[in-house]
Amino acid sequence: MHKTFISQNPSVLWFIGLLGLFTLAVVVGSEATGTGLISTSMVKTLGKTLCLCLIAIAMDVVWGYCGILSLGHFAFFGIGGYAIGMWLMYARTEIIVLGSLEGQVIKPTPQEISDAIGNQIFGVVGSSEFPWLWAFADSLFLQLLMVVLVPGLLALVFGWLAFRSRVTGVYLSILTQAMTLALSLWLFQNDSGLRGNNGLSGLQNIPGYEDTSQAVISLVFFLGSALALACGYILFAWVVSGKMGSVVQGIRDNEARVRFLGYRVEGYKLFIFTLTAVISGIAGALYYPQAGIINPAELAPIASIYLAVWVAIGGRGRLYGAVIGAAFVSLLSSWFTGGGAPAINLGFYTILWTDWWLVLLGVSFVCVTLFFPKGIGGLFDYLVRKPS
Repeated sequence: MHKTFISQNPSVLWFIGLLGLFTLAVVVGSEATGTGLISTSMVKTLGKTLCLCLIAIAMDVVWGYCGILSLGHFAFFGIGGYAIGMWLMYARTEIIVLGSLEGQVIKPTPQEISDAIGNQIFGVVGSSEFPWLWAFADSLFLQLLMVVLVPGLLALVFGWLAFRSRVTGVYLSILTQAMTLALSLWLFQNDSGLRGNNGLSGLQNIPGYEDTSQAVISLVFFLGSALALACGYILFAWVVSGKMGSVVQGIRDNEARVRFLGYRVEGYKLFIFTLTAVISGIAGALYYPQAGIINPAELAPIASIYLAVWVAIGGRGRLYGAVIGAAFVSLLSSWFTGGGAPAINLGFYTILWTDWWLVLLGVSFVCVTLFFPKGIGGLFDYLVRKPS
């Protein structure tokens, strides 16, 4: 009997339905609709969380389904953020510069306008010239292409070199981490063309919508993040189902046997690695306008390690598990590090959760790995069928 996509992936309907109800609740409760039950800052937090859920799904596909423990996918996430951030900074600065020059008797030349924009953007690092990286920064369409093309091409080249050499296991993880570290260190330099340690800021101010309230803008980005997550979930559910999904999971379980059966293992791995990198870049492009700032620290290798922790806690090898893990840890992190969790006075010592959150996260990861390897998402297995 032929199985349909939905019958193979029953979680898709549940996920889309629950995401739709959640999105509707946020829209109704947001300040943009007038109810004010949910603050604008919380809407931004929830929107950013949805973006993190999207990259967590990508990480789950490449690691949980294909067996590639990538410690570099947050680099692709950051590249997407930088790509859209460049246009946001350029367009916003151009509006400011043109406004300041308006009314002058002698009209400024295009070169003078360009120099003024460059001075505004790069003055913080002692420069006023546009680096080659900003060649397309004045075009939203081209920068949106960069969101997809740059992470995709980087992943394609890196993956082709690594998989062609049959680098696997911990050695591949170290290589992906080295790639991320090299990119992060390069971005920290002032002459990288991306403002060094200062990064790109003011990204929450959308050019052309200066008169639109942040409540409305944050809600629009939240809706965009929800739509991207829904599409990403459906896409990856399709990828990991059917024949392709069987081959991909076979590579995870026994790569040598799959290769012996005649499948081009490197091609499958390269496809999964590149596709997840592209989706990670899209997630980053949606995340950082809501965060308002991006700097090289966002691309540090520790961020990709956190991503692996989220997937492990949520349940590796389950798309909904990755979503649960990312949402659970992200929201808890915001609560603990944002001052929401009350300090605990032990008399001889006061526990400040801003200092102890990472310790708590590490302990949780160890406990899940040792005592509940299926993660939080594994609980659903016990709800829908008896454990074997």
